[in-house]
Amino acid sequence: MNKRELIRTLAEENSLSADEAAMVVNALFDGIRQALLAGRRVEIRGLGSFKIKEYKAYSGRNPKTGEVVAVAPKRLPFFRAGKDLKEFLNS
Repeated sequence: MNKRELIRTLAEENSLSADEAAMVVNALFDGIRQALLAGRRVEIRGLGSFKIKEYKAYSGRNPKTGEVVAVAPKRLPFFRAGKDLKEFLNS
């Protein structure tokens, strides 16, 4: 399911217009993004949690040439599925 399908499903199941459903989905995604940007963890009970993992700079190698390459520090989003979701998928 992609974002467009999520909006359509939300609109159909809740008697909303497509624009109203899009506003709800966008507000949810924006809230998650803003919390992560502020360094906070986001937990959605029954689904899972999002957090940011920070990685330090390091020296890597280009696999083709073997040349040493400096890899910049980075922050990446990380999602961990919750217990309820795992049990639902494996039942």
